[in-house]
Amino acid sequence: MMDWAAKSIDKVNQNRLERFKKPIEDLDKNISDDLLKKYHPDYVGEKRTLATGPNSGGLPIPVELTDLLEADSPLPHDFEPTADLETDVLIIGGGGAGTAAAIALQESGLKVHLATKLRLGDSNTVMAEGGIQASIGKNDSPRKHYADAFVGGHGENDSELLRYLCESGLKAIDWLSQLGCMFDRNEDGTYRLKSGGGTSTPRVLACRDITGLEIMRVLREAIRQGNTQLLENHSAVELLDDGNGVATGAVLWNSQTKKLISVSAKAVLLATGGGGQLRFGGTTTSNHIGATGDGLVLAYRLGCSLVNIDSWQYHPSGFCYPEALAGQLATEALRSLGAQILNCDGERFVDELNFRDKVAAAIIKECDQGKGVQTPSGKTGVWLDLPMVELKHGEGTLRKLFPGLMHRLGRFGIKPEKDPILIYPTLHYQNGGIRVDKNCQTEIGGLWAAGETTGGLHGTNRLMGNSLLDIIVFGRLAGKSILENIPEKKAITLTALKKFRQSLKGIPSSSISYSPQLFPIESNWKMEIAKEEPSDQNFSNDDSSFGGSSSFEPPDPFAGRF
Repeated sequence: MMDWAAKSIDKVNQNRLERFKKPIEDLDKNISDDLLKKYHPDYVGEKRTLATGPNSGGLPIPVELTDLLEADSPLPHDFEPTADLETDVLIIGGGGAGTAAAIALQESGLKVHLATKLRLGDSNTVMAEGGIQASIGKNDSPRKHYADAFVGGHGENDSELLRYLCESGLKAIDWLSQLGCMFDRNEDGTYRLKSGGGTSTPRVLACRDITGLEIMRVLREAIRQGNTQLLENHSAVELLDDGNGVATGAVLWNSQTKKLISVSAKAVLLATGGGGQLRFGGTTTSNHIGATGDGLVLAYRLGCSLVNIDSWQYHPSGFCYPEALAGQLATEALRSLGAQILNCDGERFVDELNFRDKVAAAIIKECDQGKGVQTPSGKTGVWLDLPMVELKHGEGTLRKLFPGLMHRLGRFGIKPEKDPILIYPTLHYQNGGIRVDKNCQTEIGGLWAAGETTGGLHGTNRLMGNSLLDIIVFGRLAGKSILENIPEKKAITLTALKKFRQSLKGIPSSSISYSPQLFPIESNWKMEIAKEEPSDQNFSNDDSSFGGSSSFEPPDPFAGRF
């Protein structure tokens, strides 16, 4: 299948036994820091400082994000909200954090609506393969978990948030297991734990290589059995406020009818996920099609500051070939089981379980210095030697533990148990985001945020498995916090948007016509607003999805799998 790389593959195959017996020394810290500054996209990408909003004059951020945050709203200038729907709690986002929050509110007696851009569960959560961290091992502790994550985040983590995350690991795993999540177990029934990049001890639980999908499966089933009212195919395009700086709802866009719906709510939770589909510098991404940083835009226009938004994670092992899989992940769990990263000469040049940002930078450096492997179309990557996993753990290990990987590569005639695969770093995770406190409350009254759309928890580099723990721990915490601190009902206005529009008049026009972007630019899908007519939508408990199937929706990730 990869005849064009036959000579390089031969070198990899011929020295495998020699590499099997030879350990690699970790990078010297000073060399590692220098490596990041010279090669990691966070340091070398095109950036610009924001000219308006809470972060104006701060650190430069990717120009694509700057343009997004300084773009106008898609709402017509003469649009005035009137409550088409009234609720107690409006959750925006149907991934792991949003659904965990909704489940936490199910017995509260509050009326809860969950709006999601596509269908319930279409999110980055289902894309997560490797696992979820929790300090439940005999020789582990929340303190060790904290230390690993703090070092991995370069000490930029919000210590209060990180402490709560690490101390909540066991409760999160127990809760998911009670919902029916089927984590891999040892023969004696104990959870099977594995190492991840930057972990000092095995701490990662998994469901083969579909961990996020399995977690989202049980969350989705729990939501369906409760009283949360779903608004599928409804994207949030603007947050509403009471005229005095308190969030009071949102304007949603129904992608089926093309109509705008104004929702009045006592509390709003942003759980919109990350922004990998912004594809800084034209990079590939592992992210779901809806991951366009919507929450950042919505919160910023309302007056929320963003933290560590200059930092983004590039997963070291995104597929480089076949190009139909470009950007999708070869999970870090493969490296935790011994898969090695090699250059075109079959040489190891980095500790595969170093922190993700350092491994990514090392790969970029190797390719930049001419030691990568070039595909027929001119892309460059390095080898991930998967047969080493079979050598270390026995024949059939890949097929048993990574069925998703085997299925994807098998479609292209590639046999990863026989030959290495080609990888290159891919835009994977939004390290920074909306600033929140220990209760997931933002700086704006009535507005909460949880999950990948928030910043501070992971510092400037996230460890494998902490994202899935994040959405469960802080999704549930957000639900509890809303229940305990829910405001009184207030008016709905666009006062904050009008002030933001005034601030745009003093700066150069953005290259983007409006934001949130909603869908990747490459998709050519556009937001179109239908001409205003009398509302014919019935927001009843039984009406959980409006309209027929959308022409731009991706395949259902759950279809035929459970």
